[in-house]
Amino acid sequence: MATTRRLTQHHIAKLAGVSQATVSLVLNGADPALVRIPAETRDRVQKIIRDTGYVPDPIARRMANGSNRILGVFTYEPAFPSAHADFFLPFLFGIEEEAQARGYDLLLLTGAGQEAQRKIFAEESRLRIADGCIVLGKNFDRDELAQLIAGDYPFVAIGRREDAGGPVPFVGGDYATATGALVRQARELGHRRLAYLGPIGPAESTADRWEGFTAALGTDLNLVLQLQDLPPADGELLDALLASGATAAFCVELADAVRLERAAQARGLGLPADLSLLALGSHIRTEGSGTRFASFAIPREEMGRQATAMLVRRVEGRSAQTPQQVLLPCEPIRGETLGPAPR
Repeated sequence: MATTRRLTQHHIAKLAGVSQATVSLVLNGADPALVRIPAETRDRVQKIIRDTGYVPDPIARRMANGSNRILGVFTYEPAFPSAHADFFLPFLFGIEEEAQARGYDLLLLTGAGQEAQRKIFAEESRLRIADGCIVLGKNFDRDELAQLIAGDYPFVAIGRREDAGGPVPFVGGDYATATGALVRQARELGHRRLAYLGPIGPAESTADRWEGFTAALGTDLNLVLQLQDLPPADGELLDALLASGATAAFCVELADAVRLERAAQARGLGLPADLSLLALGSHIRTEGSGTRFASFAIPREEMGRQATAMLVRRVEGRSAQTPQQVLLPCEPIRGETLGPAPR
């Protein structure tokens, strides 16, 4: 049965000789035990649907159910520039995979704000188009986070977040435990003089690394160098490290470990024979180095999957009233740059 017009439930009802409400109940799979529709009527409606090739209007069905089946994804930094591509993309892979498995579409919310600052609650915000939102970024706007907590809009953060007027639902990586494990590996290999290169906050992800590092020092390890603002020149950074007498350097950014490797090679120093380098999570690109640094793997895709699953539970009202907070383990990477301390 061919037609040039879009079929509606009204057309199906007319062809079946039933009310439009009956067609709607059949389409939505109403429980026969609760809604009494004769089997013959149900079969007739279903046959006409098959014969006509009728497809329900998804927008109308979603409006009727009070849900768009759309999940928003908001990032405080651009998600696709080359400098950050390998930081965000694994999260997005996991989010997309889980959303598809659960029958949800994704809406990337770039936000509108003053100059380069992105805002969730900007004047032109389209947040409410989505049923809920996943929020990710290295740094969050604390005021916006508090506004989300105070409201009734379902959201989940990727990455651990401190309370903002209430507990924040999140899925993050356990960076403190993973960093502490690297410190213990260095201790077992005889290192006693350590350097820590990179920020110690304010973002929770960097604060967690610093906390895990300092907690694992104990009484036998010495922090002989701690720099938050690193010299721009590779040689100057290596000079500061060598002058401190540190035998193992813990770099918050993988890029800084690559810088030190480059400077060490230029001076004929070997890794790890003369100096051990550790990266606290391989979270940015490593152009210019094929070295596998001692580090830990951040489960970005799994964080994206679990954050999406948590958000769907919140959207569908199937989660506990107290927001869930999940930290996933970061598996160690032995790498090639951690060896026995030089004598």
